Amino acid sequence: MTAARRFGWLLRREFWEHRGGFLWAPLVAGAASLVLSAMGIVLAMVAARGKFRGDTEITLHDGTSVSINGLDLNMLTSRMGHEELARLGDGIDLTLIMASGWPFLVLAFVVFFYCLGALYDERRDRSVLFWKSLPLSDGETVLSKVASAVLVAPLLATIASILTMFGFLVLVSLVVLFYGGNPVTLLWGPASPLLLSLQYLAAIPVYALWALPTVGWLLLCSSWARSKPFLWAVVLPLLAGILVAWLEFLGVLGDVTWPFFRNVVLRALTSIFPMTFMDFEYLRDVDFSLPGAARQLMSPAGVYRNLASVDLWGGVLAGAAMIFAAVRLRRWRDEG
Repeated sequence: MTAARRFGWLLRREFWEHRGGFLWAPLVAGAASLVLSAMGIVLAMVAARGKFRGDTEITLHDGTSVSINGLDLNMLTSRMGHEELARLGDGIDLTLIMASGWPFLVLAFVVFFYCLGALYDERRDRSVLFWKSLPLSDGETVLSKVASAVLVAPLLATIASILTMFGFLVLVSLVVLFYGGNPVTLLWGPASPLLLSLQYLAAIPVYALWALPTVGWLLLCSSWARSKPFLWAVVLPLLAGILVAWLEFLGVLGDVTWPFFRNVVLRALTSIFPMTFMDFEYLRDVDFSLPGAARQLMSPAGVYRNLASVDLWGGVLAGAAMIFAAVRLRRWRDEG
């Protein structure tokens, strides 16, 4: 069996053993967000009918009066110009980004606890003895866990997020149809769900590189700790940060507390969370008052600017070093 085929089977093994976290958890999170959105929409519709019962009317800019209870969205759309539709599309895109964020939030917790238990659990139940009896190197095994954490799990969460996005659009389309509107003109035309989906997929490689410090640190703790790897993984960076702050307070160190927390503590614990890799200097240059600005939040131009960042490559080197240490520890660490 070739090395590539062995690695493929190792990835399948990780997926089979953690299918609940990798696949079902993001899907359930997306479904939960859709259910809550549907409940909120129904509640808003019922409340609006109760509040505007009778002959309540609104007046448009051209003097036309429209009854709230008989609101014709199709007529409102016909009076919107190109710029108004573009701004409507921005609002819909922002709503889609927020609606599709639940699977990504779940992804961060799934990857965090997966990495913590990836090497610790096999020592605890002694299944590591079986896997070491196979013609598989420690490097291949650990790298398959890294690839599962930074590529497989994010890809599945992204697919779940895209499905959630389109499910939310379908849900809102039903509401638009209920009020006499055309979903194609009012929603699907101004919005950019396909573009947002492609942007999500394009961001996965940058996320994989950015997440390496946290993945490496958690795998190192998983391979080293004899018990309670969660406490070791969280407490050690926080204690280091508190020690640096104390030394700065005593005057031993200069103004290094926040840089240490940002570049060491937070990178070691939170790099797997979504949007932490965003280039905020790029976002400050974006004029969000212009039409189409919402799509700039995840544009490849902003996301791939990180490849020129010292913070990203410094984290990659640190993560690679910790992954190498985890491989070496797995070679001789056991509970016997």
